[in-house]
Amino acid sequence: MGLTTYVVLLLSLSVHESAHGWMALQMGDDTAASQGRITLNPLAHIDPIGTVLIPLVQIFGAGIPLIGWAKPTPVGAHNFKRLARGHILVAGAGPVSNMVLALLFTAGLFVAVKTGLQDPFHNPVGFAMVAGISMNVALAIFNLVPLPPLDGSWIASWGLPRNIAQHYDRIMEPYGHMILIVLFVTGILGRMTYPFIGAVQRLLFRLVY
Repeated sequence: MGLTTYVVLLLSLSVHESAHGWMALQMGDDTAASQGRITLNPLAHIDPIGTVLIPLVQIFGAGIPLIGWAKPTPVGAHNFKRLARGHILVAGAGPVSNMVLALLFTAGLFVAVKTGLQDPFHNPVGFAMVAGISMNVALAIFNLVPLPPLDGSWIASWGLPRNIAQHYDRIMEPYGHMILIVLFVTGILGRMTYPFIGAVQRLLFRLVY
């Protein structure tokens, strides 16, 4: 089932990055579009480490890829018609797209269960839907954490009043990546995000069962 999950991961990351590019295009920037990044073809979004090496190591080790990321979508913010609005909407488009995908997987699983699927964990299609729900909820909420390079950092920086945002940027620009790594390695990040991830996942699975 590890490879099934990997396919779902590739789809989820491709949707996420394409959503950034599509929203940037709506805001007046065609950088991602001109580089062919608004596409569900995973080859356009592959990061050798985050999309290939680390997920495959996890598949062959634990069977399920728990961590992965794609190549960041290029954005020319100077082209935005409205700078702050553009930053917030482009950053938010990624997590929102993952939640929409989670809802689509939920609808698919609902139909499958109502038409006779007994145990999705022993059915490739059912397992893909379960993985799609769990993975996309996790991606959406994790990316909303307000630490660079996650989408939440851009939403926070451009959504806060500028006097507060300046203090936020002064800390996050030099130290945000290190803070994120420390929180992840120590498990604090997981303990902070899992209650939200688990609550949304349970809600979606209740809609099915």
